[in-house]
Amino acid sequence: MSVKEQIEQKIQQGLSLTYIDVVNESDMHNVPPGSESHFKLTLVSAEFTGKNLLAQHRMINALLEDEFKIIHALALHTYTPEEWVRKSGVSPDSPQCMGGGK
Repeated sequence: MSVKEQIEQKIQQGLSLTYIDVVNESDMHNVPPGSESHFKLTLVSAEFTGKNLLAQHRMINALLEDEFKIIHALALHTYTPEEWVRKSGVSPDSPQCMGGGK
């Protein structure tokens, strides 16, 4: 099972989601081809309602505790269903890597 699949599975088992998008962004960084080290997650869940951003991210970090041993970076974009509608269903793009020889 790929790291991306592991992340998707753990998040889906741990949260009731309206939307999930897991993107392997490793190719944007100075890593060997085929790496799974940099990920962007966009998650929409009613379970985020009433929680500040830090609490939302801590929920995700707890679910992915084992994956943090093998991934280098995780960009989290967490929204309640209402926030997601206000954002028109779009999360921000990740910036290009500025280091590591790229």
